[in-house]
Amino acid sequence: MIDLYYWPTQNGWKISIMLEECGLPYQMIPVNLGKGEQFKPEFLAISPNNRMPAIVDHDTESLAIFESGAILIYLAEKTGRFLPTDLPGRHHTLQWLMWQMSGFGPMAGQYGHFLLYAQDKVPYAIERFGKEVDRLYGVLDTQLGITGAYVAGPAYSIADIAIYPWARTYKMQQVALDKFPNVQRWFQNVSERPAVRRGLDLGRELRGPRTLPISEEARKTLFGQTAQSVRDSTHKTGDTQ
Repeated sequence: MIDLYYWPTQNGWKISIMLEECGLPYQMIPVNLGKGEQFKPEFLAISPNNRMPAIVDHDTESLAIFESGAILIYLAEKTGRFLPTDLPGRHHTLQWLMWQMSGFGPMAGQYGHFLLYAQDKVPYAIERFGKEVDRLYGVLDTQLGITGAYVAGPAYSIADIAIYPWARTYKMQQVALDKFPNVQRWFQNVSERPAVRRGLDLGRELRGPRTLPISEEARKTLFGQTAQSVRDSTHKTGDTQ
């Protein structure tokens, strides 16, 4: 059995989709980010970066893993699925996973922050990250024009599983998907997979209505973290256990 520490966000969806695709038994343990549950000592023991998702695999000496990319690789190796075993295929897939982890996700996240959540609109930041997100969609579109059905080649892989949840928020990113026809085709194909739909449905009831602006308490918890604030939150949470 795998414990999935989770909240329904882009990074959380990566792992819920992967678990559903692999058919592995798991139980979902919610980590409410807006309420600061990521600072609980028992969660930090699993995910010292105070970020979800994280997993604990009780089939493997209660192995704890954090960082969504590392979790995807682990689950692919555990099940022998969605990651080629030949050396060129494996590393071709991993480089597109790293592309998502280092570029597509962080840049889309920064763009979304300045576009939707920042209290003071910063035109330079919105333009800077908006152009970079546009460039990355162009990179993805070009790649899919070469490989066809999926990002890293003819077979569905952890690269697709990692990239898809971030592409799913294209409307909030104000991206015109029809500008990228190969991405649009790929997005539709992945969206139709039953395991993807199940993964996206996990914890849907946890989110509640999406409202902007977010509360000041949630803003401080989500966007105001420093080394000291994390220490303070951890000590405060620990005192209530």
